Amino acid sequence: MFKEFKAFIARGNVLDLAVAVIIGAAFGKIVSSLTDDIIMPVIGKITGGLDFSSHFLILGKVPAELAGSSDYAALKKAGVAVFGYGAFVTAAVNFLILAFIIFLLVRSVHKLMDKPKEPAAAAPEPADVALLREIRDELKKRPTV
Repeated sequence: MFKEFKAFIARGNVLDLAVAVIIGAAFGKIVSSLTDDIIMPVIGKITGGLDFSSHFLILGKVPAELAGSSDYAALKKAGVAVFGYGAFVTAAVNFLILAFIIFLLVRSVHKLMDKPKEPAAAAPEPADVALLREIRDELKKRPTV
């Protein structure tokens, strides 16, 4: 069983997939940082100082120690039912950025792989084939008896 597992893991596709998952996770963190630390603050500035990550509606009872709090993370940690539409908007923007970058990568790879190959120059016909072709054509011209 260990031999089969080792053969399975050693196949190129499995190793490629493992590398892709690890790189994808790291890339996801970069895109999250791009969204949270660069893009969303710019969008917030354009929209008049709105910070989407802290936009939410309280749906449940708030504990006394958090009464009047506008800290989404603290309310969520305390178990208060909150409708965090701002966090969703941030996650949606994060997804769109990631999807667009993946689209650009796939499009670039397809352009590289789909280049039409130049047709190979036709090889010259061998002399014996040309001679046989001439003989055949001459025989076709002769009247049959």
